[in-house]
Parts: sequence; structure tokens; C-alpha cells
Amino acid sequence: MIKPEILSPCGDMECLHSALNFGADAVYLAGKTFGMRTAPKNFSTEELKSACDIAHEKGKKVYLTCNTLPRNKDIGDIPDFLSMSEECGVDAFIIADIGVFELAKKYTPNVERHISTQGGVVNFESANVWYNLGAKRVVLARELSLDEIAEIRAKIPSDLEIECFVHGAMCVSFSGRCLISSYLTGRDANRGDCAQPCRWKYHLFEENREGQFFPVEESENGTYLYNSKDMCMIEHIDKLCRAGISSFKIEGRAKSAYYTAVTTNAYRKAVDEYFENKDDYKLSPWIKEELEKISHRAYSTGFYFGTEPGQETQNGGYIRKYNAVAVCEENRRDIALITQRNKFYVGDTLDVLPPSGIPFTVTALSLTDEEGNEVESAPHPMQRLLMKVDTEIPAGSVIRKKIVDNTPT
Repeated sequence: MIKPEILSPCGDMECLHSALNFGADAVYLAGKTFGMRTAPKNFSTEELKSACDIAHEKGKKVYLTCNTLPRNKDIGDIPDFLSMSEECGVDAFIIADIGVFELAKKYTPNVERHISTQGGVVNFESANVWYNLGAKRVVLARELSLDEIAEIRAKIPSDLEIECFVHGAMCVSFSGRCLISSYLTGRDANRGDCAQPCRWKYHLFEENREGQFFPVEESENGTYLYNSKDMCMIEHIDKLCRAGISSFKIEGRAKSAYYTAVTTNAYRKAVDEYFENKDDYKLSPWIKEELEKISHRAYSTGFYFGTEPGQETQNGGYIRKYNAVAVCEENRRDIALITQRNKFYVGDTLDVLPPSGIPFTVTALSLTDEEGNEVESAPHPMQRLLMKVDTEIPAGSVIRKKIVDNTPT
């Protein structure tokens, strides 16, 4: 059994550092064009080169998304984009379109080619065809069960890698191919510009009752028709490994560096625990609890164990039990130099996730601003402060605070 790779999402340089600091084996990110997420900052040519250098210095890999479905007018720009990305040092392209695949083979033959989940690979014959065309890896469709994945693994070459999503937002469409956004807003989800209308609240109008609307299905939080639950497979690491998955992919290139840190750390620790004791594996409870400390929709196991009608949708928004309040920039024994993210107060009990990955709590005994003035709270985002604490906080730690009211938002 091969130990699976932990593959983390990066929407910007801060997320890249979080992923690498908290145990990612590889990261996936996008340039300024041809990626399926336009909401994140993404990476300029200079930033992409820097990201590759930083990752390679740590022995980690960088996969670049080139997984939009380009139109005719886009094709002429793709060869230069691929060549530029190869010069920056990317280890693989994640590709959905067969035309782009052939261009990558022609112009950048030394860069690995991975087939995106948008490719919709759901059987071993399809996987074998991509392998024969030169693919190194297939990112399987999220609609597959563990049994189906295991069968694919058994019927493809041993050197064709399998990547699967194990955590994060799910799309209501098949393998991410959706037209709702295009129809309702003119923003093409298949070219990276999804407006996420599946997350909107919907009502029913009756033709002869102008101005009146009727909920189709209602909860205290609103009416949602297409709102998929988030995937979370942290309790099933052993089953994922036994199915033969090569890479565990975490969704979330539009998410924060805090989200990247917590999810990367949780799956890193869970995989390490499993490989330390395969015969009597039990997930440490604190690892599961970590994934309750990020903002998320209700969790599910997606299609890995099959699904019942309606099982994968929810009425409601995000569940938020903790806020990320600061990042520790520098450790000075019982004084931490922090950059503030959300408001907190002197005397608060804070939850710390250090680069070692084992969380602990501290008390904020005092706060001092950069002018040396003592303050009672940290109200200004990105303000740098000195915080005296009762337990040393390592540099690179993320600091969060529990929320009393965690009603879904």
C-alpha cells in the first residue's frame, strides 16, 4: 500500500505557506488564466515562479490548474501559457479538455499531465485511454463509490495515479460541469467564473398572484434547492487507503489560509496515524474536532458509500463555531508577535494550532500595540500586536476563538 499524497488548495501565497507549513505533500493552484476559479487572487508569473521555488525547496510539488473548457478564441494563448508555466517550474498540469491535453503534450512534454475531475472519469476504460494518451494521473469524478474506485485501481496500470477529493464543497452538477450560472447570470462556470446560484435561496411564484411568493421548501434558515453538503472523509482514511487512492485532494482554492492550515493538518495527521498502526487504527478524536473549527456546511461522505435522494443537499448555510483571530509571526517566549484577523479581548481563552499540528489553548494576558500602548482588545484587521500569554506560541501558529452563537449563516 502506497502512502497517499496530501494535496492542498492554494488561492494565494498566504495559502501556499499554510499548506506547506501544515504538512501538504503537494499544492494545486492557478495562474491568472485558464483556471476553474476566478474568485481567488491566483498567481502571477512572478508569484508562480516563487511558489514553485518555495515548494521545491521543501521537497513538495506544485500542480497548475489548466482545466477550463476553452473556446476557439482562447486556444491561441494556451501554448505560451503552458510554456511559461513550465519555465516557472510546475510539476504537473491539471487538464479537462482533450485539446488542451494534446497542446500540453506538444509544447511541454516534460510536465506531467493530470486529468481533472471535470474530465468525468468514472470507469477503468476511460482511465486506460487517458493513460495511453500520456496521462500520469486521473482525478476521478466525485460521483464514484469506494467499490468503484477499487475496481478502477485493479484494472489500470500500476503507474497511473488516482486522485480523489476527500474534503470540501461539493457541486450539485456532475463532475463540476454546470450551466445554471451561465443561464442565470451569464457567468460561465466551465471557464472559472461560477456565481454559485446553487447556494441561493429560491421561492415559487404563481402566475396570477403578482408580488406573492411561496417557499418551495423552507427551514428556519431559508429555502435551498441545490445546496450541496460539504464532503468530509476524515473518519474513513483506512477505507480510502485500501481503495488504492494515490492522492487525497482537499477542495478550497477560494478559501482562506486558515481553512487550508486546518484541513491540511487534519488529513496529514490522520494519514500518518493510519500508517503508524494499520492493524488497529482509530482516529484520534481531536483530529475530527479540528474540522469543526472551520466554517463549513453540514458534512457528508458524498457518494463514497452510495447516497439516498436528498441526502446530499441541506437547508441552510455555513456552520461557524470558531473564528480565526490572529497569526503568530514571531515567538518571544511568553510574548507572541501576532497579526490580528478578527476581534478578541484581553482575558480571552484562545485555541492555537501550531505547525506541529497539535492544538492547545492559551489565555491572552495582555495586548500591546506597536507604539507600546496597552489595549484591551484587537479590533483592527491586520494590526500587529504583542500578546502576553501563559503558554509559548510557536511562530507560524494560527490562533482562533470559539464562538458562543454558531447558528448557520
